[in-house]
Amino acid sequence: MEAVPLSEDEQRILSEIEQQLYESDPALARDIADTTVYTHAARNLKWAVLGFVAGTLMLVLTLATHFLLAFAGFVVMLLCALAIERNARRMGKAGLQQITQSMRAAGLRDAFGNANQRMRDRFRRDD
Repeated sequence: MEAVPLSEDEQRILSEIEQQLYESDPALARDIADTTVYTHAARNLKWAVLGFVAGTLMLVLTLATHFLLAFAGFVVMLLCALAIERNARRMGKAGLQQITQSMRAAGLRDAFGNANQRMRDRFRRDD
């Protein structure tokens, strides 16, 4: 199925809706503008990589002292490796390219998100 471009009238209506959204709720409009198809898989991928590193550290640090804790670290590593593979497949080549381009453009800290700032903003909201 081929995509059909929007007519001028449809583009104008869409622009008006977008402008109304920016005027009525700028925070929601900003969140929507930052969200892509790959956002959820990328977030899961980041957590899986963090878990893999934690499992590796747990394995290395506990191998000489406690076998069961080292085995638990290995299991964490294995599960995180499976999650990395699954989320990388969900993102596909286009998603991975988009993530790497955004990391290059925004810098490493912005690419991984500023969780502290998001939490502060969440608690400052006057709902």
